[in-house]
Amino acid sequence: MKYAVLISFGAVLLFLPACTHSKPKPLVPLELDSGASAQAIALNTQGAQAFQSGQLAEAKNYFAQGIKAVPDSGQAHYNYALTLNALGETDAARQHFIEAANLAPGDKVIWDSPALRPFGSPAAPKGPAKEHPYGTRKPDIGTGPR
Repeated sequence: MKYAVLISFGAVLLFLPACTHSKPKPLVPLELDSGASAQAIALNTQGAQAFQSGQLAEAKNYFAQGIKAVPDSGQAHYNYALTLNALGETDAARQHFIEAANLAPGDKVIWDSPALRPFGSPAAPKGPAKEHPYGTRKPDIGTGPR
């Protein structure tokens, strides 16, 4: 009886971490660097407020103006891409996510963001899936590789 309780307790401890996965971080717009103009910071703040309140079309407009004000800001491109992605404009969002990553090479938030992960490496070849060397059928008796 003692051993059964210990084994059960050990099994619970072993499998408990598998059930407690962390929630993904919420996607929120980033603040601009301190070197940005006051106008760009104001546009970014208004865009962030609109994004967080669910007014995505308005946020898109503010962030687009922010990109015009500071075209070399990775954070501005990231915020615009985040809004485009939320609106379902994934092709345009992909380009701005890549631009944000290129403009902010040391920004861990941009590079590790869940929004950028589905797009993968921009240098990765896009094309049809590779064929399996032996096909995709289950092998029959005597038909496997020799």
